[in-house]
Amino acid sequence: QVQVVESGGGLVQPGGSLRLSCAASGSVFAFYAMGWYRQAPGKERELVAETNTSDRTNYADSVKGRLSISTDSARGVWNLQTNNLKPEDTAVYYCSAAHRGSYYNKVVDYWGQGTQVTVAS
Repeated sequence: QVQVVESGGGLVQPGGSLRLSCAASGSVFAFYAMGWYRQAPGKERELVAETNTSDRTNYADSVKGRLSISTDSARGVWNLQTNNLKPEDTAVYYCSAAHRGSYYNKVVDYWGQGTQVTVAS
């Protein structure tokens, strides 16, 4: 059974940086797409960044130029480097993974448990 675990959240001042990491373990896996979502209080979960093995990468407009996703697919590890953080980036961040068929049906196969990122003075 695949497990996906995030790490790296915390409290940071505006303009600061955090590096979030996600690691998958368990059964043999072949993720097609890996990504990061976030959910702020009272808001719906939204896609922040995603990438797939076809080398396509997408970012939410609100984070372009500030957040960057990187992957080590062979190790089942992917990271989200967050820079120049703003208070509106405060949310629970979830890593996600999907196999190819699920991805093109807009389904996430695996979710992490979430890690809190708080941006405040």
